[in-house]
Parts: sequence; C-alpha cells; structure tokens
Amino acid sequence: MGLATAIACSLFFGGKLTDPADIVSALRGSGEPYVSAVLDARIDRTVMGVLCGAALAVSGVIIQAITRNPLGDPGLLGVTVGSSAAIVTAASITGSGFGSGSVWIAFAGALVTVVAVYAVGARSASGSIVSLVLAGAVVSAVLSAYVQAMILTNPSVFDSFRFWVIGSLSGRDTEVAVMVAPALIIGLLIALMLSPSLNNLALGEDVATSLGTPVALVRAGGIISASILAAAATAAVGPIAFVGLVVPHLTRSVVGIDHRWQIPIAVVLGAALLVVADIAGRMIARPEEIMVGIVTALVGAPFLLLAVRKGWATR
Repeated sequence: MGLATAIACSLFFGGKLTDPADIVSALRGSGEPYVSAVLDARIDRTVMGVLCGAALAVSGVIIQAITRNPLGDPGLLGVTVGSSAAIVTAASITGSGFGSGSVWIAFAGALVTVVAVYAVGARSASGSIVSLVLAGAVVSAVLSAYVQAMILTNPSVFDSFRFWVIGSLSGRDTEVAVMVAPALIIGLLIALMLSPSLNNLALGEDVATSLGTPVALVRAGGIISASILAAAATAAVGPIAFVGLVVPHLTRSVVGIDHRWQIPIAVVLGAALLVVADIAGRMIARPEEIMVGIVTALVGAPFLLLAVRKGWATR
C-alpha cells in the first residue's frame, strides 16, 4: 500500500506544478502534449526508482547477513568506487560525456572490482569474511585515489563525472531500465534462493555447518547476488548512498530476522524509500530539484549516527 501511494505521488507531484486532472487525462492518453511529456518523464524516473531502490535494499540485506555486520552496505565490496573508476577511465579515453553506454561501463567496472576484492580476500591467510571486508577497504582506497587523481588532472573528466557521481533518477528512460532489468531479476532470484541458508549463516559459521549449510558456497552466492544488484543499480542511476544501510534495519523492525521475509519486504521498502526521496528532492527546491543521492544521504547520515549511538555495530 505504501509503495503504491509513493508511485502515485511520484506521478502527480514534481518540480513542475501540474493539475491532477491534467495528469489523469494524460494517463488516459487524451492529455495535452506538454503534460504528457511531463508524465512520461515522471513514469521513467519512477520505474528507475522502484527498480534501483529494491536492488540496493536487497543488496544491503545480503551484505549485512553474510558479514554479520549491521552497518554493512554494498560499498563494502567496492561496487560504487569500481563503477566510478570505470566511468572516469572511459571519460579520459573518449573525452566525451556519457550516453546509454555508460550503464555497461559502470556495470563492468563494479563487477571487476568485486572480483578483485573477492580474489584478494580469498587469498588471505584466514580467508574469513573479515579478510574480505579488509580487502574491500584496501581496493576501494586505491580506486578512490585513482578517481580523485583523474578528475583533478583532467577538467573534461571532472565535468562529465560530476553529473554522474551524485546519483539521480532524472534523465533515465525506459531504455536504461530494460538494460539493467535482467541483472536485477537474476540477482533477486539468487537472493530468494539463498534466504533459508542466510538464516542458518546468521547463527554462526559453526552452527550453519552443523546444520548442513555449505557456508563457503552460500557466502559466494550472496556476494554474487549483492554485487549484481548493487552494480546494476549504480550503473543505472549513479551512486546512491545509505539505501542499502537503512532499509535492512527497517525491514528487521517489521518482519524480524527471517531472511525469507526480509528480502521480499526489503524490495517494497527500498523501492518506496527511493521513490519518496526522489519526490522530496523534486518538491523541496521547486522549480529546480535536489538529486536523490543527496536526499538519501541527508536521511541516511543521521540514521548511521543513531545506529552507532544505539550500539548496533557491536551486535
């Protein structure tokens, strides 16, 4: 119900004042050309908000499950910085802005980075999830330095990159949604199949092993699922922070610790959160707009502080 309300509000409200009756007429196919154009743009960004919000939320649920870290999010695997590094590399080579092809560039960069993180973490002496997280931090730090060096030394790269790095649903059409939809579906299906095993993994590796859970396989599957979901969302709309951190906590407060319920509910809550954040960004600064990546950061940062004060990081 909440998601349906958010979707409806996204169609009727935005940076431009429009009469609800005109929107209804446009939905019926009999509206004025201008209103129809506005409605088409709102539909496109709403679809992207639903898809990417759901993907980031489920990715966050999986990351927190496999790392047993309540402050975990897709950034632990280097997804965001991997996409950024790929984008600035492509910009430095082509010397131009980004079209729809940037989706594939960012997606490839994210997946390559995750593979590198997993390879480094798996080769450590312990091979534990802690090693994986540390490997993610190291790779992210190196790539962040690379991105900064590229944008500071090449003004044309900076001009192109700054419009992508904030994270926005504006200007993303159904072509982009069609590009990333298969990856999102695959990632979600893997997550749903792993949900019973994630419940066992939450009890600890020794207990999960005694229950017959192939811990290494489940962890690898979870990393694949979370990486695909986060990479596709980041490639489509740019880096959007805190959705993968906040929604898993909201989900657990609604349905508890059972991942068989957490994942479907995260789909709904993640989609609703990103759509609502986009609506807020459009309406607060009328007739301009605040990019959704900024809105989610403004909401997520206080939540992170609350999480630290409540001691969630030590649970």
